[in-house]
Amino acid sequence: MISFECFPLEEGIPIYLQIIRHVKRGIVAGIVRDGDELPSRRVLSARLGVNPNTVQKAYRLLEEEGVITSHAGAKSAVSLDAGAAGRIRAQLLEQEGLHTVRSLRQMGVGREEALALIGRLWEEKEADE
Repeated sequence: MISFECFPLEEGIPIYLQIIRHVKRGIVAGIVRDGDELPSRRVLSARLGVNPNTVQKAYRLLEEEGVITSHAGAKSAVSLDAGAAGRIRAQLLEQEGLHTVRSLRQMGVGREEALALIGRLWEEKEADE
């Protein structure tokens, strides 16, 4: 079962999108695999303290994307084809990259400064590991 135990909610980002991102990041990291079950909508909404419709929306969108399957009376489960993890990884990288670029540009940071910042942060993170 996919864990939502360490799932801090972020302000300013719709919760249903955070649920989707959590599932997709788990797939990309190899923590979530084909066939893994998701918590029921009621259980997850209670755990997160959100409206069950919020969880329903996340699950419905994941199902529309072909990431999970749901059957009446049964738990939803991850359903991945052979290339799904790679496609999801590319999608997440693009989304995160665009978000970072937009944020930096809004602060007036230029391309060279942004690349230097990312390079420095990358090296610092590697040194910490």
